[in-house]
Amino acid sequence: MGPPEVTQEDRTRPAFYAARPGRLRDWWTVLHPPYTAWHLSYVVVGACLAPAVMLSRLLATLIAFFLAVGVAAHAYDEVQDRPLRTGIPDWALLTAFGAGLSGALALGVFGVLEVGVVLVPFLVVGPLLVAAYNADLFGGVFHTDLGFALSWGAFPVLTAYVAQAGDLSWSAVLAAAGATALSLAQRSLSTPARLLRRRVVEVHGAVLLGDGSESRIDREGLLAPLERGLRTLTWASVLLAAALAIFRLG
Repeated sequence: MGPPEVTQEDRTRPAFYAARPGRLRDWWTVLHPPYTAWHLSYVVVGACLAPAVMLSRLLATLIAFFLAVGVAAHAYDEVQDRPLRTGIPDWALLTAFGAGLSGALALGVFGVLEVGVVLVPFLVVGPLLVAAYNADLFGGVFHTDLGFALSWGAFPVLTAYVAQAGDLSWSAVLAAAGATALSLAQRSLSTPARLLRRRVVEVHGAVLLGDGSESRIDREGLLAPLERGLRTLTWASVLLAAALAIFRLG
């Protein structure tokens, strides 16, 4: 059996997880489901490294990051230049941005009351990272591969750990470094994948092999391994986080 046929609809989708246009389907697309799940897995990892894991705190941290990253950051990104080509009105996206960030902040305040003032720096830095990354503040210094990896990789791990333990540990720092590396790998795949999906129409060329034969290359051939890697890493991160949560909470 050969590879599945690439349809015209698939070729024109702005992301491999983008749904067909539609009111509710557009919201699904804006949430970037695989990437949101990927980065929420870092929350689980950070929390489960703590000496004791409280389910209520873990759920609150997950919801806060879902609201801040999955909803607010992605809604603001879409309202700026419509990378996902949704039909959601600007006012609805801005409302989602405000509601998501406000909800995350509210949960953060409750976290400070529960855990202590040690969470205050994270409560300040979190919204700042969302604004700085998506709005290119401070000269765009945060809107880089490393800025992305630290904001959406390291920060969730460290925040979730502190929300459980009330302090930091070397294990949390090492896990944050690992999440940073995984997020850098994500960017190395997603950046060329976005270029191919959203801007490239056709690719023409060939690879000359050692035996003198040629292998033709095209847009789909370049895109497929990038998105296969992104899908695989998403599932790997989520499954590892789920296994760790079951081990600690089961």
